[in-house]
Amino acid sequence: MFPEEDGRISLSDVSIKRDVRDFVIDCERDGGSEKKNYIFVQEKANDKGKLLGRGSLAELIAKQVGKDKKAKEDMKSVLQEHCFDVRIFGIVYSVKPKFNLTGPVQFGWAHSLHPVDSQYVQGTVVMPSTDSTDDGEGKTQGTIWTSYMIPFAVFAMPAVLNARAAEHSGMTVEDQELLLRGLWQGTQHRQARGRGQQLPLILVHIEYNDPFYRIGYPEDLIAISPEASTWKTAGKQPSSLQDISLDLTKLLEIISEKKDKIARCRIWSHPSVKINGDINKYIQPLW
Repeated sequence: MFPEEDGRISLSDVSIKRDVRDFVIDCERDGGSEKKNYIFVQEKANDKGKLLGRGSLAELIAKQVGKDKKAKEDMKSVLQEHCFDVRIFGIVYSVKPKFNLTGPVQFGWAHSLHPVDSQYVQGTVVMPSTDSTDDGEGKTQGTIWTSYMIPFAVFAMPAVLNARAAEHSGMTVEDQELLLRGLWQGTQHRQARGRGQQLPLILVHIEYNDPFYRIGYPEDLIAISPEASTWKTAGKQPSSLQDISLDLTKLLEIISEKKDKIARCRIWSHPSVKINGDINKYIQPLW
C-alpha cells in the first residue's frame, strides 16, 4: 500500500471481521436467546468431520430456528432474520437460488501510524513430520519454520455504517451495539499466532444527524508520538504502550466544528494508552 521508503504497512479487513464473528459465536451461543445472532460465515463440520458448504450451513441454521420449510422458498429472509453477520457484513450466496446482500458495515484498510521494522525469525518444530516405519528410520527430525514478525505496531482502521443499507439488511440498534462490543472484546480475545497479541486502544463511534454526511478519513486526524524519524532509528524504536502517545486533538476539533451534523460521539479508551486531547465528555465505560 505504501512505497518501501515510507515504512508503513497495512492490514485488510478480513481478520477483524473474523474477530467479530468469533466473538459473537462465543457470547451468543446457539444464536442467542432470540435465535437471531447465528454466524453464517464460519468453519463447521458434519458428523463425519467434513466441512459444510454454504448451502449446508444455511440449511442447518434454518433447521435450528424451525424455518427449514420457509427457507426452501426464501432463504435470504431467513438468514437476514437469524444471522448477525449477514445483517452486518452482507452475504454472497452462490447456491441456487443465488442472491447477494451488501452489508451496511464496511471497513477500510488498517494502516500503521508509523514506520515498522519487520524481523526475520526462524524456529524448529521438534515433532517429526512423519512416523518412523518398521523397515526404516523415517523422518525423525523436526521441521523448520520461518516468518517475518513485527515486535510492536499501532494501526488505525476506519469503518462506515450506512444507514440506508442497514434498513435494507435489517440491521438494528442492538446489532450496532453488539458490533461495537465485538470490535473491542473480539480484538482483545483473539487467539491466533499470525497476528500475535492484539490490544484495542481507542474506539471512536460517531453518529450523524444527516445519514448522507460523514467526516472523511477520520483516521488521518489521529497522530502518534514519537514521530516517524524515531521509529526509523535503530535502538530507539518504541516497543510498548509506555513509549507512545496518541494525539486526538485534530479529530476532536473537527467533531466540535461539525457538532450540528453529529447526533453523538462515543469513545472507548484503554486505560494504558496516553491520549492528548480532552475526551472526557465522550468517554464510555469498557465492557
